[in-house]
Amino acid sequence: MKTDELREKYLTFFESKGCVRRPTDVLVPKDDPTVLFTPAGMNQFKNQFLGIGPIDFTKATTSQKCLRTGDIGNVGVTAYHHTFFEMLGNFSFGDYFKREAIHWAWEFLTTKKWLGLDPTRLTVTVYLDDQEAFDIWNNEIKLPSNRISREDEGENFWPASSPSQGPDGVCGPCSEIYYLPPGSTKTVEIWNLVFTQFNRVGPPPNNLQPLPKKNIDTGMGLERCASTLQGVLSNFEIDILKPICQAAGEIVGVKYEYMAPEGRALRRIADHVRACSFALHEGCGPGPEKENYIVRLLLRRASMEGFLLGKHEPFLSQLVPVVAQMMKGPYPEFGQTVEAVQNAIREEEKQFLRVVETGIGRFKKLVDHAKKEGSLVISGDAAFDLHQTDGFLIELTESLAANEGLSVDMTRFIECKDQHKQTSGRGAFANSVMSAGPLDTLRKAGGTQFLGYESTDADVEVVGIIADGQLASTFENHGAQIAVVLNRSPFYGEAGGQVGDIGHLVGNGVKFEVQDTQRDGDLLVHIGMLKSGILAVGTKLHAEVDVSRRAGILRAHSATHILHHALRKYLGENATQRGSKVQQDELRFDFAHPKGLTHDELIRIEDEINSRIAEGAVVSTRLMPIAEARTLGAMALFGEKYPDNVRVVSMGEFSRELCGGTHLKNTGQVGVCRVIRDELVAAGVRRITCFTGPKALARIRATEELVKEASALMKAQPEELPRKIEALQTELREARKELAKHSVASLADAAAQLVAKAETINGVKLIVHNAAGCSRESLKDFIDRIREKAPSVVILLGLVTDDKVAFISSVSKDALVSKGVNASDCVKTAAKICGGGGGGRPEMAEAGGKDPTKIEEALLAGAAYCRSKLGV
Repeated sequence: MKTDELREKYLTFFESKGCVRRPTDVLVPKDDPTVLFTPAGMNQFKNQFLGIGPIDFTKATTSQKCLRTGDIGNVGVTAYHHTFFEMLGNFSFGDYFKREAIHWAWEFLTTKKWLGLDPTRLTVTVYLDDQEAFDIWNNEIKLPSNRISREDEGENFWPASSPSQGPDGVCGPCSEIYYLPPGSTKTVEIWNLVFTQFNRVGPPPNNLQPLPKKNIDTGMGLERCASTLQGVLSNFEIDILKPICQAAGEIVGVKYEYMAPEGRALRRIADHVRACSFALHEGCGPGPEKENYIVRLLLRRASMEGFLLGKHEPFLSQLVPVVAQMMKGPYPEFGQTVEAVQNAIREEEKQFLRVVETGIGRFKKLVDHAKKEGSLVISGDAAFDLHQTDGFLIELTESLAANEGLSVDMTRFIECKDQHKQTSGRGAFANSVMSAGPLDTLRKAGGTQFLGYESTDADVEVVGIIADGQLASTFENHGAQIAVVLNRSPFYGEAGGQVGDIGHLVGNGVKFEVQDTQRDGDLLVHIGMLKSGILAVGTKLHAEVDVSRRAGILRAHSATHILHHALRKYLGENATQRGSKVQQDELRFDFAHPKGLTHDELIRIEDEINSRIAEGAVVSTRLMPIAEARTLGAMALFGEKYPDNVRVVSMGEFSRELCGGTHLKNTGQVGVCRVIRDELVAAGVRRITCFTGPKALARIRATEELVKEASALMKAQPEELPRKIEALQTELREARKELAKHSVASLADAAAQLVAKAETINGVKLIVHNAAGCSRESLKDFIDRIREKAPSVVILLGLVTDDKVAFISSVSKDALVSKGVNASDCVKTAAKICGGGGGGRPEMAEAGGKDPTKIEEALLAGAAYCRSKLGV
């Protein structure tokens, strides 16, 4: 059975049982701060499980895109571990429970109409105290008791061991289903039923309190079940994954075979590229923090595997079309971003290979040091520094060390890594997704009715006050920032790139300044300060949005849609939106594009925007089912979560987008739009910044004033300025040439003096000097003048320029070879004192520092390093 067929059969089966088929949730859930990526199918149903807000259905089924990195070291090694995978799920929110869940699982697995597995090859486990589940399996399914095993809370409870160890909250026993493939002696877990029927409160005994409504959370790994049905050795051998592994082998130049030594590396490449492709599709690019860091880590690990197989140039991007082809059945939209995903992956891999090229030199020094010391182990501290500072992955260090007959002190490496996690915060993300806070409590009473599409003021009532992270019934401190939730509100809560409204809540002696408005699910949270009076739950107030600021936001947001249209018109359909920020008469728009825009392209885009503004096209909105919106061609932002009924904003006949923001009535109200800049913000992603309305006019006037001032200074008419400036530049170049002649003579004299006074150590001159008075550009010339007069020399020069520090070091070949003095290490030692860094070749290197007050201390540190190498 093909994987796509299995996915569809599962969803169809549970639809036949009354479950609502829900689309997969986003892979990168921006509205859930407790996780970086969606780790399980139940995540999108958090509110339903907690009984929060309106519930339109009580049972559901999904195939959910998931990404987990907890077992990243096992990816490609074991038969079943992945980072990216799909989880087939069926859920009940106080509807069906154990009996139906067990019967339906058995029916789907064993009935010929569905999977038709041999029931004699199936065994199950239950929690040791769950007699109810045991009886259903034994008495109703008729499974013999010798094929039902009872397991403890560590194996068959969710969360694992929660009755005795916690955490507090919703929990329950599990029942797992195992299958014994023909010809195998080892069973495979293919299904896990979780019966969330308790609320764990405090330590045992008697700490499991029955929930008033019992829930079902069932998961079945799509890839694992597909491998079982297809009779292959591993998930990576199924029809949607093996072609990616084979393609990776062809690109790297190694034939893919599951049992071959290179098989593990190619499986890891296939897995990581598939995971990153889906994350990048949703606009999550490689970066230094959180989910972006995970994408960078996975791409670099995949690139590293290719490097170790002999592929020393970028290749990962070539796999993206193969991923798109394999996944086009359930995810046809992925095909629209293939080029953008490829560009981002290519740029990141180029950067990593540059890191490897630089790091190889440092790695070889570690090897030389270990061998010189007679050790077979590379220091864990040194390996971590190479990993963290230089981006040289520890796996690469381990592999290359093994080739040299060495190992790495991984115990110490892990200690260094854990210490870094504690200080950087990268390991501090919450694991629980079921914790209810003050907003969850308020949400149970219903959401905030948004009135801002029709009005900017309204009579409202306070339904919640949050101060110091806790709900409060009253509040009267006039100096503290708090959050207020209303029953209805004209304030727009930040979402979709549009900033939140500001304004005031007034009435009954109360004045509350709204400094920001945020959206949390169906609640609008008004953040600000109480200026006068006593605020209390139930207080009736009048809400007033800052209309001048809102008007500027309307202009900028409407212009954003017009800009999107212009980009796609002149750059192509692949210029897909990657994010935006809309504020008062200013917009930032991020989009996928591999290179900077030319001057002519920017002019055409700006002209197109203002042409659409001038035509005064009608801006209309309609609420419709999302399927209808897509049929009409409405553009959506990949990676954004949309409800079943969406708001479609249309501008004339040229723009139609899904958007929940506020807009003008016609495009002419934008007035004017100026493109301010185009810049690179991430690999394959560019950003255009525009001003609208009064801010655009102010920009035009400021530019005119600059031209006027320049004309006065140059004593020329505006149209003559380019010619006059060119003439001045020519004159300046000639003057610099003349000055350089004198500078060379001056540097030669200074060099002679330094050499004459230089310290000599074991036949090598050491010159460490603060080159105050020199220009940064002349430092290399200074080095050359010194080396002309002292062929055997170690040089370190420092210079403060523009409140920053520059260092340059040069080491003659004899000192490098016989004494081991390294120019790169020399400048790094000095720069570190000034809060900077740098590097280069062993014979010549440069670095920078941030603290000019420590230049003398830095030069002394550099001198000490050099003396230690020269033998003092």
